[in-house]
Amino acid sequence: MSASDDEVLNRTGGKYVEPGGEFTRDQRYIATRVTGDGRDGWPVEPGRYRLAVSRACPWASRLIITRRLLGLEDAISMAVAGPTHDKRSWTFDLDPGGRDPVLGIERLADAYFKRFPGYDRGITVPAIVDVPTGQVVTNDYAQMGLDLITEWTAYHREGAPELYPERLRDEIDEVNALVFADVNNGVYRCGFAGSQEAYEKSYHRLFDRLDWLSERLAGQRYLVGDTITEADVRLFTTLVRFDPVYHGHFKCNRQKLTEMPVLWAYARDLFQTPGFGDTVDFDDIKRHYYEVHRDINPTGVVPLGPDLSNWLTPHGRESLGGRSFGDGTPPPPPPPAERVDPAHTPLRVG
Repeated sequence: MSASDDEVLNRTGGKYVEPGGEFTRDQRYIATRVTGDGRDGWPVEPGRYRLAVSRACPWASRLIITRRLLGLEDAISMAVAGPTHDKRSWTFDLDPGGRDPVLGIERLADAYFKRFPGYDRGITVPAIVDVPTGQVVTNDYAQMGLDLITEWTAYHREGAPELYPERLRDEIDEVNALVFADVNNGVYRCGFAGSQEAYEKSYHRLFDRLDWLSERLAGQRYLVGDTITEADVRLFTTLVRFDPVYHGHFKCNRQKLTEMPVLWAYARDLFQTPGFGDTVDFDDIKRHYYEVHRDINPTGVVPLGPDLSNWLTPHGRESLGGRSFGDGTPPPPPPPAERVDPAHTPLRVG
């Protein structure tokens, strides 16, 4: 259950589509922050926290990419849940014995209940957990990403890119707000629409914004400025799921990503950039959506396609200029324990 799915489960007891209605996201998250000055009681401290994610979830994938680009692997460890879940919680079924080796728990819900007994909202990923107490600190995924960028600077790797430069923050925030409303959340509004009217409204809003993005990116390599920023991270995690999931499963089918030339080239450019494609697990992505959303896909059958080999074809975006990491450098290969299972993707990045 991603930060998009679990709110629905909490309201409906396992159903995602609300008949006759338009999907509305519950955005009430645990707003506590991990900061440099510890003003919320949770100071930045290397080794103290564990980032709970699933590679299936687009919201968690933002944190995985950001952490990797900044080189925070040694500062904040990562617990990876499996791609599927039940109504109760994400489970650490990928680990030996089905238990996270650091937190010692089988379900992420345990960390939520440790801090908030009787917690009645979604048990979401991503979440940051305080290892000494076993308590969830926050699941506010948007703020978590910004805090990794701005509050953990003392532990960024040498050569880490500026993902949220002060001079561009207003523009990044503006673009992020549009992309969230119409694209990141827009695909869910299509997929979970409970009426034809709600679906068609969401469909047009989504593709109008994708057209706007295509126009914006036709003449510039990245969304804001001439380097990768947090805006690119946020858009990428939706685009990389578009053809495997959203086009068919969520009925976002005016065009495939591969039929939108500018966005397809842009997505491949990012995918082939260290820190992006090497975090993507297409198998987990497809299993999550097709197996979990049983009211949309009752059989739970997971499609074998699409062919993914074209993600490494030339994209030609270099001609637009720009420097991926600005004055910084690409991240090194991911730690062996965090590499995506090669059986889950036919691609090799970097």
